[in-house]
Amino acid sequence: MGGRVRSRHGRRAACSTGGALLLLLLTACGGPVEVGEVELSGTDREACAAFAEDLPETLAEQERVEIEPADAPAAAYGDPPIVVRCGVGVPEGFDLTASCEIANGVGWYMPEEQYTDQDLDQTLTTAGYRPRVEIRVPAGYRPNAGAAAMAVLAEPVKEHLTLEDDCD
Repeated sequence: MGGRVRSRHGRRAACSTGGALLLLLLTACGGPVEVGEVELSGTDREACAAFAEDLPETLAEQERVEIEPADAPAAAYGDPPIVVRCGVGVPEGFDLTASCEIANGVGWYMPEEQYTDQDLDQTLTTAGYRPRVEIRVPAGYRPNAGAAAMAVLAEPVKEHLTLEDDCD
């Protein structure tokens, strides 16, 4: 962990429109974690491939597990899985006035209801980066796994993705 997470709750967080379609996330019993497929432009595909290549073998104290499709720009950790995907679309509820969290210099959007209800699964999406990265954290890992994942993933986000607008 060791990362710094700072809240920008209620502040402006702007993202570009467009991006890949957000696909349904399914978990297969006993097999690889289904992460879905995304349609990406050539530039976004290259950025997501480089990002996925740099994902760690452990995240939030969970070991990396197999995914399907194996070549997706994604990773999964633990059981139930924490899933990281690159190339996702604009999250539902996100707009120019959305709240964001800052972890090691990277802004992340989280739906408002997830701030107060720790029993909900957590969905974190990069704010202001293209292509977007999403982290899905099952409720059983809360409250610490989301912050840990944001902090760890900040470096590969900054290295491989394009900052279009700061979350401030």
